[in-house]
Amino acid sequence: MGNREYDVVLHGATGFVGRLTARHLAQHAGAAKVALSGRSKEKLEKLRAELGVDWPLIVADAADEASMERLAASTTAVATTVGPYIKYGLPLVLACARAGTSYADLTGEVLFVRDSMASADKLAKDTGARIVHAAGFDSIPSDLGVLLLHEQVTADGEGTLEDTALLAVSLRGGISGGTIDSLRTQLDVVKSDRELRNVLADPYSLSPDRSAEPDVDGKDVMYPTKDPLLDRWVAPFVMGPYNTRIVRRSNALLGHAYGRSFRYREVMSVGQGPAAPVLAGGVTAGLGALMLGMALPPTRMLLDRVLPKPGTGPSEKVQNSGHFRMEIHTRTSTGARYVATVAAKGDPGYAATAVMLGESALCLGTDALTSGGGVLTPAVAMGDLLVTRLRARGFELSVARLA
Repeated sequence: MGNREYDVVLHGATGFVGRLTARHLAQHAGAAKVALSGRSKEKLEKLRAELGVDWPLIVADAADEASMERLAASTTAVATTVGPYIKYGLPLVLACARAGTSYADLTGEVLFVRDSMASADKLAKDTGARIVHAAGFDSIPSDLGVLLLHEQVTADGEGTLEDTALLAVSLRGGISGGTIDSLRTQLDVVKSDRELRNVLADPYSLSPDRSAEPDVDGKDVMYPTKDPLLDRWVAPFVMGPYNTRIVRRSNALLGHAYGRSFRYREVMSVGQGPAAPVLAGGVTAGLGALMLGMALPPTRMLLDRVLPKPGTGPSEKVQNSGHFRMEIHTRTSTGARYVATVAAKGDPGYAATAVMLGESALCLGTDALTSGGGVLTPAVAMGDLLVTRLRARGFELSVARLA
């Protein structure tokens, strides 16, 4: 690993989020050796000139297995923005697992992570490759927030985490065209396969050993409800069905350190006034209509005309005006109450995600990590080292004990 040509290769660098991540790396990579990768040498050259860097360029395509192998062998870590990952991601995952190269992506696709676990986990453990999925807004705020709660509760001697809920307090930003494309692809894959639908419905579908999971309620919040821990009306959080499975995987990979009775869900704030139940119902209905519209061919055709396309995104002004704020509340096994806050400026799916992916790549490529290899999560692979990096970039990651 010490004689790799590069510390980090950014693959898919000329896509919308790829360009944002490349810009972040150009500003913050320091002495790290970085290369840009993609299918078009011309586009890569144009991007390099815009960034004002002299980084090497690698022409590589997921359809060309040999180019994926060469890319993986050249570097300590790869970060990729090329999705939908269930279509294009596995060749690079396998190449990295074989080469002992660490890997980070932005996937929000349960089925792709399942494929990666099945085909690359053992191989990556053998070679020491850290294969890290969900290294953006899916699912770093959730994953690191719960990790910080666990660490503080343990330090205070307050037992383990039990009833735990992420509340999306405030979000401002655009919908990612890549996220829409991933959703569209996943719906197509499962619409005629009941077994895969069952996989998506299983709250422990990303756990390394399903039979070892505790018998606790892990169902997704699908309806407007008054949450018993938060004591307020909430709506389903659109990213919850994916983020919760990543967090549960972290718990399992850490030997269920969060607790055998750890119960985790994600919900969205709708305010606390008398209109909150109605608002919660409206948000839920809107999410349901979007999912149904994406599943039915006639309405999908209409939605495809108005929803963001892959590789597109909001203006720089809109990105910079965005933000997110998450609160993760927990009641411990001793009855203590804590809250973790994860917040940042910038459109969550674009500007903030570019920071998260860029810092994950630098962490995997240059930091002294102690985690072993395998198909991991951000919390397990990078943990507090990534927390420190994100704090240095202006993110709030904090924990407070509640009265």
